[in-house]
Amino acid sequence: MGETPRLVATDIDGTLLRDDRTVSPRTASVLARLTASGTPVVLVTGRPIRWLKLVYEQLAEPLPAICANGAVVYDPDGDEVLRADPLAPELLAEVARRLRAEVPGVTFAVEVTDSRQMRHEAHYPLRWDADHDAIRAVQSPEELLAAPAVKLLARAGEQDPDAFVELVAAALQGLAEATHSSYSGLVEISAAGVTKAAGLAWYCARLGIEARDVVAFGDMPNDVPMLTWAGRAVAVANAHPAVLRIAHEVAAANSEDGVAAYLEKLFDVG
Repeated sequence: MGETPRLVATDIDGTLLRDDRTVSPRTASVLARLTASGTPVVLVTGRPIRWLKLVYEQLAEPLPAICANGAVVYDPDGDEVLRADPLAPELLAEVARRLRAEVPGVTFAVEVTDSRQMRHEAHYPLRWDADHDAIRAVQSPEELLAAPAVKLLARAGEQDPDAFVELVAAALQGLAEATHSSYSGLVEISAAGVTKAAGLAWYCARLGIEARDVVAFGDMPNDVPMLTWAGRAVAVANAHPAVLRIAHEVAAANSEDGVAAYLEKLFDVG
């Protein structure tokens, strides 16, 4: 971890963004200077592609992104999906069957069309872009599971997020990946082997960059695979305990521009 990294990978929400979901001018400036100097910066997020616009509007230029917890690798310059690892319809059906048997009242949504659109069951509680034209309720469970999905979302009322994800992961062991990136009781499900680490590893291999040459920033359990994979793992101070336990270092909180401050010192761009 002594050498200067060749690539910067960072989570967005709770890490790069402040609590009001804005990118500070300091953070935007540091990222712009790094990319201008030739150091690649990639966003690694649970967000769908359709949510990236809110971040891109605050940056000097759009950055490559690994979305949906590693299931989608996105190039904003050409609005191109470079790689996608969706759950096939038959796998979605089996995941849903197992969870309906294990979790009373569970309800689902899916990210489809490489996460450009979302479909949800009628009783699935929408917390954010409910009025977006890319969001639509389906008429039946069969319709929900009919197309490949880069992420399946599961809710079951108010749940302890850590306990709920453990329950879901146990039910899906060997079949799919389960994680969470919020405290709202939402579990995010991807195909087996699809994690932020896997998506980032694929992207770095494309550039000829090894794990040891990557510095990664995160705050929530869905960041743990990426942070474990990267040569230098940095948690922000507001991170979940699971992230703080495995990080090599801890930066200041997201509300204090922790990522920017760390990068200024590491790359001497302050």
